[in-house]
Amino acid sequence: MKINKGKTIVLLAGTVLTAMGLHAGAFRASGPVALSDSVKTETAAVDKPNSVVDEVIWVVGDEPILKSEVEIMRLQSEAEGTKWNGDPECILPEQIAVQKLFLHQAALDSVEVSESEIARGIDDQINYWISLPQIGSKEKLEAFQNKSMTQIRQDLHDDYKNRLLVQKVQQNLVNDVAVSPAEVREYFKKLPVDSIPMIPTTVEVEILTQTPKIETEEINRIKNQLRDYTDRVTKGETSFATLARLYSEDPGSARQGGELGYMGRGVLDPAFAAAAFNLTDPKKISKVVESEFGYHIIQLIDRRGDKVNVRHILLKPNVSIASIDAAKERLDSIGKDIKSGKFTFEDATAYLSDDKDTKNNHGLMVNSVENSRTSRFKMKELPTEVARVVDTMKVGEVSMPFQMVNARGKVVCAIVKLKARVPEHRATITEDFQTMRDIVTAKRRKEVLHDWVVKKVKETYVRINPRYRSCNFQYEGWLK
Repeated sequence: MKINKGKTIVLLAGTVLTAMGLHAGAFRASGPVALSDSVKTETAAVDKPNSVVDEVIWVVGDEPILKSEVEIMRLQSEAEGTKWNGDPECILPEQIAVQKLFLHQAALDSVEVSESEIARGIDDQINYWISLPQIGSKEKLEAFQNKSMTQIRQDLHDDYKNRLLVQKVQQNLVNDVAVSPAEVREYFKKLPVDSIPMIPTTVEVEILTQTPKIETEEINRIKNQLRDYTDRVTKGETSFATLARLYSEDPGSARQGGELGYMGRGVLDPAFAAAAFNLTDPKKISKVVESEFGYHIIQLIDRRGDKVNVRHILLKPNVSIASIDAAKERLDSIGKDIKSGKFTFEDATAYLSDDKDTKNNHGLMVNSVENSRTSRFKMKELPTEVARVVDTMKVGEVSMPFQMVNARGKVVCAIVKLKARVPEHRATITEDFQTMRDIVTAKRRKEVLHDWVVKKVKETYVRINPRYRSCNFQYEGWLK
């Protein structure tokens, strides 16, 4: 069995992986980590190509696992304060090996992730870091990481791509896992009282957003800049790929010269897809296209069946402080009308909210964490800006306007209503049936994924350095 070559995943975090019991310490940090001088020195030593630690310690399929990979992950994890449930020298190489199995399956199944998906994940991570009290701005994040924002985004790109690939493979494997109400009740009945989980405080939140208007001058500036790029390429002054590397604001594709790879229509923004699939001549460049991410020009590379490979350059218009203030003023007026009884918050969302995900659901935010599709959120599951506002609100209260970044990476202004708050309590089958069903479902999914890994291990060529043979691995079958 041949394992696809790929970068070791160090940003794998997610529902299914957590359910499998893979240690979070090997994956994405919750915040940016500044390594100590001693750790930096050790890491630098590990990175030396001729270092003694650059030995092959495992082989999975035809893919080697180097001692240096494990050592770097260990040092990063220690800097993050990871507590290991076992020996990290055994835990980490096994996790890397499991990741390689999932990536190989992704290649076999032709699993794809779009650059827009990757970019959204990177934006979410960067926005989260910036929201931390010790960071607070892009400039401080760059200083904290000792890297430019472009470098930070580039460093995150491949890891986020691999993370999404693995998550999609795992989701495909557990899609059909379902449990009946009877199974949930039976599981709950057998639980000792002290094993019944405590349910943390949860909230239900309704949201109404207004998108700050972009000034016509700013839109024209962006469009003219993109048209200038088109003229320069058409005149032969430079290549499209060069301009994409220099100027595109899509961090995922910029370093690839704007190339997205073969994509189906369904994974692309509709307006972008329409323009991309309308191209027939690789020498021609599209007109300026507006998508939910900003403004683009697109160049065809190749078309293969129902998939297209294009390059693009993305520019995002800047939002002025005046536009943000105007959006907040509109929301302030809406909030006053709600409080005076002119109309309800729920009615207002249908007619006045710009949030496509909630406006047809009375503004009710939906929590997709762990694919539960519930309206209840733990505070840590809410967008950072929303959580900060909701934390001090009373049930039924409508907030003052505030600025936030939405799920599509756009600056919006919002008001929220706290619909409900359920204090921390021990789970009951009547009040917390959905939570208990999620627990039982997660348990079943963990079992399915565990069995899949064990089966793949048996089918795959594995060679392990003898000194690891005393390890107590999570998955049986590595030692052959």
